[in-house]
Amino acid sequence: KMLKLGARASSLRCAYRAIQTAGRNCRRQEHTSLHCRCLSSSPPEYGSLTDRVRQSLEGVVGWGNVSTSLSVREHHGKDESYHPCIPPAAVVFPTSTEEVSRVARLCDTEHIPVIPFGTGTGLEGGVSAVMGGVCVDLSKMDSIVEVHTEDFYASVQPGVTRKTLNSYLRDTGLWFPIDPGADASVCGMAATSASGTNAVKYGTMRENVLNLQVVLADGRVLHTAGLAGRARKTSAGYNLTNMFIGSEGTLGFITQATVRLYGVPEATVAAVCPFPSVEAAVTTTVEVLQAQIPVAKMEFLDEESLDAANRYFKLDYPVAPTLFLEFVGSPQSVEEQANAVSELARDNGCSSFVWERDHGARSQLWKARHEWLYAGLALEPGKKAVTTDVCVPISKLPEVLLDTKKDLQNSPFTAPTLGHVGDGNFHSMILVDPDNREEVQLARELMARMARRALAVGGTCTGEHGIGRGKMAVLEEEFGPVGIDVMRTLKRTLDPNNIMNPGKVIHMAL
Repeated sequence: KMLKLGARASSLRCAYRAIQTAGRNCRRQEHTSLHCRCLSSSPPEYGSLTDRVRQSLEGVVGWGNVSTSLSVREHHGKDESYHPCIPPAAVVFPTSTEEVSRVARLCDTEHIPVIPFGTGTGLEGGVSAVMGGVCVDLSKMDSIVEVHTEDFYASVQPGVTRKTLNSYLRDTGLWFPIDPGADASVCGMAATSASGTNAVKYGTMRENVLNLQVVLADGRVLHTAGLAGRARKTSAGYNLTNMFIGSEGTLGFITQATVRLYGVPEATVAAVCPFPSVEAAVTTTVEVLQAQIPVAKMEFLDEESLDAANRYFKLDYPVAPTLFLEFVGSPQSVEEQANAVSELARDNGCSSFVWERDHGARSQLWKARHEWLYAGLALEPGKKAVTTDVCVPISKLPEVLLDTKKDLQNSPFTAPTLGHVGDGNFHSMILVDPDNREEVQLARELMARMARRALAVGGTCTGEHGIGRGKMAVLEEEFGPVGIDVMRTLKRTLDPNNIMNPGKVIHMAL
C-alpha cells in the first residue's frame, strides 16, 4: 500500500510539473468569448510557481490554506463581469495581516504576481490573473476588530461584508449605509471606491473611510491616516487613504478598514413614480436636487428594467421610465420631503406616486433594484451581460442619458438602463451571445461611446465599477499623459516589481 501511495504521489507531482511547464510555454491569448477558460501563463518577466515556492507559501499560511485545484482557481479567476475567466496558478487563504505580509514579501522576492480577492462581485475583471501568479483570498480574515459607538466608527478585516457589519450593529442604533447592491466586503468596497443607492445622501466610500491598514508589495504594513488615526478630519501629511481607495489591488492589500457609522433613521418611506418619458423622469431628478430636498435614494429604471423586474420578482409596476425614491428622517420631515417631490413629479407628468411605508414592501422594491443584473439576464437566458457605468455632472445627466438610450435603442441588443441619478451615475447592461465575436465587439464599441459621451461633458468613464481590465484605454483619455504618468510613477514607487494585480487600471511600460 505504501509503495502504491508513493507511486501515485510521484505521478501527481509529475503531472503538476507538466501542467506548469506547458503553461509557461504557451503564449497568452486574448479571447472575445466570455466563457471561463485558462487564457494565460506567466510571461518571462515573472517567476513561476515552482514546488519550492508553493511549499514556502504552505509554510506561511499552512498546508490546508494553499490550493491548486482547478475548480478553486477558476472560481478566483473571474468576477461577475463579462470578462473571461483567467485562473491564477494557486490560491492562498491567509488568516492574519502578518501572513499577508509574509506572502507579499515572498512573492515580491520571487517576482510572482499577486491578486487580492474579496467576494468576487466586481464588474470589470479586476480579479483575473492576466499575468498568472497567486490569488490571495482574504475571506478568512473576518473579524470586526472594533466598534466605537460614541465616535461613530468601526474597524473591520477584509472578510467582513457590509451585511455582516450591519447585522452586528443591529442593537447599537447605528449602521453602515454604503450599499453597492451586492454583499461586497467592506475592504473590497474601499479598493474599488464603491458607492450605490445611498450615495446621494451619505456619499461614497471615499467620504466614509477614516483609515486603512495596507500591506505593501514588499510586505511592509502601512496605516494610511496614522498608526491609530480615527479622527473625522485631518490635514496631516499626504492623503494616503484616498490614494488607496479605488486602487483596485494594484498598490497593496487592504487588510483593515475603519469606516464611518451613522444613526439609523427614525422613519423611512419609499415611493415609486412612473413617467411618460425618460426625459421627464430625469428632469424631475434635476429639479429635486436643485430644490435641495434631502432624498436618501433616487434611482432611475427605464422601461426594459421595469419589465425585467416585474417578470423576475412577479411585481406589477407600470412598465415606464420610473424613479424609485426613499426618504428618511423624523416622521414629519419624511412627510414634507415626499410631498415636495410628489408635487415636482406630477408637474413633469408622473401618473401616480405610489407610497411604500411597509418594511416588507420597501425591501421587495429595493431587492428588485439591487438584483437588476439577474433580472436583466433572465430576459434572454443564455446571454451574458456586458455592463458599464459612467457619471456626469447633474446638469448634463438628461443629455447624456437620452443620447445613450438612443444609441442603445439603435443597436440590435436588449440593453436595460438604470442609474443612481441623484449623483449623476447610471449603468447600462448589454445582453450578448458570449460566443459571437461580432456581438461582443459591438457591445464594447457601445460602451466606449458611452464613456466618451460622459468625458465630453466633464464626467468620468466610471462612477463606481472601477477600471479593472475593461476601461484602461478610456482612462488614459480621461486623465491624459501627465495624469497617467503620475499614476505609473506612484505604482513603480510602491510596487517596483509590478506584482500587485498587474494588467489592471493602468498599462505599465515594460
